[in-house]
Amino acid sequence: MLPLVAGLAIALGIIIGRSTKPSQTATPIVMQQPGNKLSEILNLIDASYVDTVDVEQMVEEAIPTVLDKLDPHTLYIPAEEMQQVNEEMEGNFGGIGVQFSIQEDTVVIVSVISGGPSSQLGILPGDRIIAVADTAFTGKKINNTNVMKSLRGEIGTTVRITVLRGNSHLDFNITRGLIPINSVDVAYMVDNSLGYIKIDRFAQTTYDEMLRAIAQLKNSGCTRLLVDLRGNSGGLLDIAIKMCNEFLHKGDLIVYTEGRMQPRADVRANGMGTCQDMDLTVLIDEYSASASEIFAGSMQDNDRATIVGRRSFGKGLVQQQIALSDNSSIRLTVARYHTASGRCIQRPYDKGHEDYYEDIYNRYEHGEFFNADSVRQNTDLQFKTRAGRPVYGGGGIMPDVFVPQDTTDMSDFYYKLRAKGIIYSFALDYADRNRKTLSEAGSVGQLKEMLDLRPIVDELIEFARKKNMAIDRHGLERSRRFIDIETKAYIANNILNNEGFYPIIHQMDNVFGRAVEIATADDASQN
Repeated sequence: MLPLVAGLAIALGIIIGRSTKPSQTATPIVMQQPGNKLSEILNLIDASYVDTVDVEQMVEEAIPTVLDKLDPHTLYIPAEEMQQVNEEMEGNFGGIGVQFSIQEDTVVIVSVISGGPSSQLGILPGDRIIAVADTAFTGKKINNTNVMKSLRGEIGTTVRITVLRGNSHLDFNITRGLIPINSVDVAYMVDNSLGYIKIDRFAQTTYDEMLRAIAQLKNSGCTRLLVDLRGNSGGLLDIAIKMCNEFLHKGDLIVYTEGRMQPRADVRANGMGTCQDMDLTVLIDEYSASASEIFAGSMQDNDRATIVGRRSFGKGLVQQQIALSDNSSIRLTVARYHTASGRCIQRPYDKGHEDYYEDIYNRYEHGEFFNADSVRQNTDLQFKTRAGRPVYGGGGIMPDVFVPQDTTDMSDFYYKLRAKGIIYSFALDYADRNRKTLSEAGSVGQLKEMLDLRPIVDELIEFARKKNMAIDRHGLERSRRFIDIETKAYIANNILNNEGFYPIIHQMDNVFGRAVEIATADDASQN
């Protein structure tokens, strides 16, 4: 779903291989251990300090300080966070199978995963969860974290919920099941031959999801493909390699890795890919990182695809996740990766972590989001693609076709509508009130036709007034088109999920529009 506020989600990075777990017996701290002054000090504190102290807590607090001296992507994951981290990477979790939104201190079920535990019991979109385990579950203390803690759990365990449907209270005892976390957000046909795939992350299931999506598109006549990696902060290196392999010819260099303790390792395509000759366009932006940059860089350096959008994040480091004895983990940077031309696109981090992550904001201030000439590239790190085109290391992937951020129809009023959640809240309310009628639409095209006949923006403005929001008429008229499209997209999302959202929201997406123009240029020249 289109985020209301864009933000960095780069912590996942690239992880190489599987987690490495030490012996189940922890190595004890030994007094006067050569070369381990930290262990020596901790033992002294534990043995002789005047007051009782929590040495384990001291260690927990000290670890991030130590790692802060390294690169920004080496990090420590406490044991209590490992379950969520593993769920993200493995692509599934135990739960009840719903997507929810918190509206006016109430958990509203936005969609029900087909075939999941809730679907099998007859829970419906629009149901309000008002109690969990016979305890009231509404109010200002309700947030995403405690909702997930209450609804997620081990597969096979049971949770009792009470929902409000209209004026009726319904009780359900739900046995939690295996719920997939999809990393392919959507796949649909833009026209009779052009397919589109949006990939959210590179998890264990992403490669298989992509293959299924491509097969679905090919069955619909797809011969050209848009792969959208905007906002994709990365994930597993081996998954990115598998995905690259689908589009490259035998022997093409995909990527190579190299580190102080790791000799250079080249990875080449095996010639078994299913899309070696399919026309390809890749969409990236400033939030595309790590594995996304491996894919985009591999396609660019092999002159396999046209890269469209804005300069990517610039992460060229590879982490290995190593499990520690207490089930916590460290993600340690063990190598750098290089694209086929030889470039490492990792941007500098010698000025500290804060400066590193503020770089995106500095790019914006410098005008890079709006003008290709404002992009600062390190010309000392020039490399050549297979066809001899210049590309540069040290700062992300520069697209072949730069598309500036579009602010033409933006206004302060539009930003306020989004920031206050008015558009999303209205869309949920509208879909809820008209769900029966709107659900009769057999496709997103039919649903859009239904919505186009209704005064959606006028109803939205009336909804905003009731929320005590001042209406700026000038801002409304300037942004009316964007407001109209976005509101309809969120309504469609509540009826048809992402399959309804993306085809509509793409009408206001200039990067998507430019990518379509490029992908269909041959058609235009023949007409």
